[in-house]
Amino acid sequence: MASLEKPEVGTTTVRYRMPSVHPEGRKYAVIAGAISLFFALMAWETLAWPMAGITLWVLAFFRDPIRVTPRGDGLIVAPADGLVTMITPVPVPRELAGEEGLGDVPLIRVSIFMSVFDVHINRSPIAGTVKRVVYIAGKFLNADLDKASEENERQHFIVEGFDGTRIGFTQIAGLVARRIVPFAKSGDIVAAGQRIGLIRFGSRVDVFLPAGTAPLVALGQRTLAGETVLGKLGEPVRVEGVSQ
Repeated sequence: MASLEKPEVGTTTVRYRMPSVHPEGRKYAVIAGAISLFFALMAWETLAWPMAGITLWVLAFFRDPIRVTPRGDGLIVAPADGLVTMITPVPVPRELAGEEGLGDVPLIRVSIFMSVFDVHINRSPIAGTVKRVVYIAGKFLNADLDKASEENERQHFIVEGFDGTRIGFTQIAGLVARRIVPFAKSGDIVAAGQRIGLIRFGSRVDVFLPAGTAPLVALGQRTLAGETVLGKLGEPVRVEGVSQ
């Protein structure tokens, strides 16, 4: 009788690791912790405990977990954690348009809203070269509003993949957010899922899918930056979701 060989199985295991705190947030945690300690030393417990809670929240807000980015030809991964609030065809913003940008035809925009409880580190949707970074000063409307794409403080990115495909995405400051912090600049080479910036305290990221590419996420779905696949280049079939 022929024996059945057992398939090779990796022996490596993955263990949970507490997320680190991004350096951008450590100064805020130190300030909040120092204030909490001062209140405690002064025996002002009614102020010390709430401030201690704020310190923990700041640490949680700036958490920077490790993400496992899927590999595969043509995959576009989510640049942000959050809730998919809009999927709609829109004109390309003028800062991203043109022959050297995303072109001038409407593209599908996937909007991901980040609450103050989400991870706010943003990541590159594809591997390639950062071709354009454009910062626009603006208002601080609720980032969940459609007009926030045109009126709020924002920062546009274009990343050109090694095959020449260009992906545009925009960091949008929200009602509470007051600063967009970039980690990448024009000319940098980035990997898919690499950290490219953060937005402080609640915001939104818009992703413009190339023509002929449909979203593989549904309205109301939650995404993880660097892990959730938003679409696959040239895949025209859009998925539908059911809230339950």
